Amino acid sequence: MQLIECVPNFSEGNDLYLIKQITDEIEKVDGVRLLNVDPGKATNRTVVTMVGEPAKVIVAAFNAIKKAGELIDMSKHKGEHPRMGATDVCPLIPIANISMEETAIFAEQLAKRVGEELSIPVYLYEAAQPDTTRNNLSVIRAGEYEGFFKKIKEPQWRPDFGPATFDAKRGGTVIGARDFLVAYNVNLNTTSTRRANAIAFDVREAGRNIEENGVKINQPGTLKSVKAIGWYIEEYGVAQISMNLTNINTVPVHTAFDEVCKKADARGIRVTGSELVGLVPLKSLTDAGKYFLQKQQRSTGVSEKELIKIAVKSMGLDEL
Repeated sequence: MQLIECVPNFSEGNDLYLIKQITDEIEKVDGVRLLNVDPGKATNRTVVTMVGEPAKVIVAAFNAIKKAGELIDMSKHKGEHPRMGATDVCPLIPIANISMEETAIFAEQLAKRVGEELSIPVYLYEAAQPDTTRNNLSVIRAGEYEGFFKKIKEPQWRPDFGPATFDAKRGGTVIGARDFLVAYNVNLNTTSTRRANAIAFDVREAGRNIEENGVKINQPGTLKSVKAIGWYIEEYGVAQISMNLTNINTVPVHTAFDEVCKKADARGIRVTGSELVGLVPLKSLTDAGKYFLQKQQRSTGVSEKELIKIAVKSMGLDEL
């Protein structure tokens, strides 16, 4: 059996009844399993995770996107997370017996249906987007909701599917195929977004642009396959480093945590805890447990449950 995961991000994180109406559409589809619903108040965004056979997942995702467009009014939306639509982004991830190329075809099918049947502007991204100049989510979303009324009229930003007019209520949607990633946030003992961003630029692969002798150059960050920004979360009363770990074999969760601790400490800031958004592979937590035990020069020959407990305590995943 072929299995794919789908992780749509909806631009509502406060109204739990509204969110449930969207996720109910997913649960109505036989053969699709709703794995996780993770709303965030400050980001005003909910990350939903489902899994199933590709054709059935496409139906569930379409129904959820349709319902979100009916319920969410983007003209009134405010939140810390970058966004451009009621269903902001909807990635498909190959899980079992399916290639990335095949997953990308299903993403294109979903995008075509959303664009044509719902008249929502849709952009393809990552493996589903053949144009490398517009396959990066952050590039597509640059300008966010407010900037897309003008951006969508530019020839180079014509949607892949749907009308080339920006829908004030529903916004636009980005649909694609990508590898598994971990969304991971680290809390700081500061309320300063500027200081949080400085640390984010220190660690993210894209780094920062600096000027030397009148010439602008890029100074890469220390972590490969990591995207990061800093923001203030009013709900917690602290600033965070918000990261996407796009290759957890290259940079696992515990490596990202330790590097943020190191860079924060260099700027006189302390890490006070962290949080995972959505789901994470079990191996990520057991590997983290072993890593912290090794740092303490202790034996790693403990139970899986104990490894998870050590990982949670070491990274402050229970501090919120």
